[in-house]
Amino acid sequence: MSQLGAVQLEIAVLWGRSKMPIQQFLRMGRGAVIPLDSGEDDQVWILANNHPIARGDVVLQGDRISITISGVADANEFFAAA
Repeated sequence: MSQLGAVQLEIAVLWGRSKMPIQQFLRMGRGAVIPLDSGEDDQVWILANNHPIARGDVVLQGDRISITISGVADANEFFAAA
């Protein structure tokens, strides 16, 4: 196996964020809805090992959700929004 093949990489997609008091979070049960700060047409962040690497658009194909990469992420913009 090449050294590149041995590298572990976790990819995550961040659709939005939410801030709430911990007590409110702890009171939530199954089926609770957490409102996000983004809309259905907003771009998502694509993270590699929790570091922003790209932006993307959500694509619905039947019962599947996919992400189309639309550009390189601006890390400063990502961390400024946190």
